[in-house]
Amino acid sequence: MGAAAGTLVIACGALAREIVALRQLNDWPHMDVQCLPAELHNRPEKIPAAVREKIRANRGRYATMFVAYADCGTGGLLDAVLTEERVERIPGAHCYEFFAGSAVFEELADREPGTFYLTDFLLRHFERLVIHGLGIDRHPELLNQYFGNYRRLVYLAQVKSQQGIADGQRAADRLGLEYEYRVTGYGELEHSLHRAHVGVVSWQN
Repeated sequence: MGAAAGTLVIACGALAREIVALRQLNDWPHMDVQCLPAELHNRPEKIPAAVREKIRANRGRYATMFVAYADCGTGGLLDAVLTEERVERIPGAHCYEFFAGSAVFEELADREPGTFYLTDFLLRHFERLVIHGLGIDRHPELLNQYFGNYRRLVYLAQVKSQQGIADGQRAADRLGLEYEYRVTGYGELEHSLHRAHVGVVSWQN
C-alpha cells in the first residue's frame, strides 16, 4: 500500500456544489470531497459524531484532512472532536458568517437582529427546507409562529444571478419580510480550502 496522499475535505452537504466549483476553478487535483447530509443541520447534536466517523474511516488514506463545517449549532462539541482528531475546520459560527465574513455579518446582525439568512443552497431548496420542512405548507398558521419576530431576509449570494435576486425577493415576500441582497462570493470557504490545499502540496513536496 502506497503512502497517504492528497487531502480529504469532509463537508456539509449544503456546501457540495460550492466546493466542487472551487476545486474546478482553482485546479486542486489533490483534493477529494466527501459530504455528510445537509439535513444534519436540523439535528446539530449529531454532526460531531458523524464527522468523527468520516475522519476515522479515512485515517491513513490521505496526507491531510479538513472539515468544511463551521460550529453549526454544535455548541463547541464539533471543536472538541476535531481537537481530539487533530483536524481543522472553517472558522466561524455558521456558513452565514464564513460566507459574509465576520465583520460584515456582525454589522448585519447588529443593524437588524431579527434577520433570516439564505445562502445559494438554502434558496435553491427554500420550499423543501423552509416551507415544507417547517410544515408551513400544511399549517399556514405556523408562519407567524416561526417568523413573527423576524423583520428582514438577507440573501447572501455566492454566485450573482438575476434569477437568484428574483427568487430571493419571492422568498422574502412569502415570509412577509423586508429583502436585502448581497453578493459574498465564497468568502472564508475559499480561503480555508486554499490553505488546506497549499498545506497538502507543501507536505508532499
